[in-house]
Amino acid sequence: MRRFYVIGFGLLLLFDTLAQISFKLAGDYALPLEFGPAWLLRVFGAPWIYGAFVGYVGAFFTWMTLLRHAPIGPAFAASHLEIVSVLLLSHGLFDEHIGTLQLLGALCIVAGILCLAVGETESERAGATLEHLPPAPHEPPLEPPREPPR
Repeated sequence: MRRFYVIGFGLLLLFDTLAQISFKLAGDYALPLEFGPAWLLRVFGAPWIYGAFVGYVGAFFTWMTLLRHAPIGPAFAASHLEIVSVLLLSHGLFDEHIGTLQLLGALCIVAGILCLAVGETESERAGATLEHLPPAPHEPPLEPPREPPR
């Protein structure tokens, strides 16, 4: 299952990052921003708009697949790793400045995701050991009682 998460969240990161970087490139290609037929032709004439479309569709299907198996809390946090990847790529591709606060924010995002992942792993282990215990007196049993053999 760990391999599934690594591949799944890696694909989600790739698709989300592709969508955001593609939107930036398509937007730059379509300048100046003026809503009208000429601008729409420039937008849909930009090859990067299709990269954004592929990124969003790929992210949607990857996310839906991950949600079938991953707990929503840590999954939602991990799905925002593209904030860090887009920050780093925007520095390399568009020569955008990354300040100390942006770096600290990126580190906080990564640290938060790691904390959630470790917490989820520990709760899974605790749940696995607790499911073999009998239910507490105030809780109903997990299975209905069986009739004794006759």
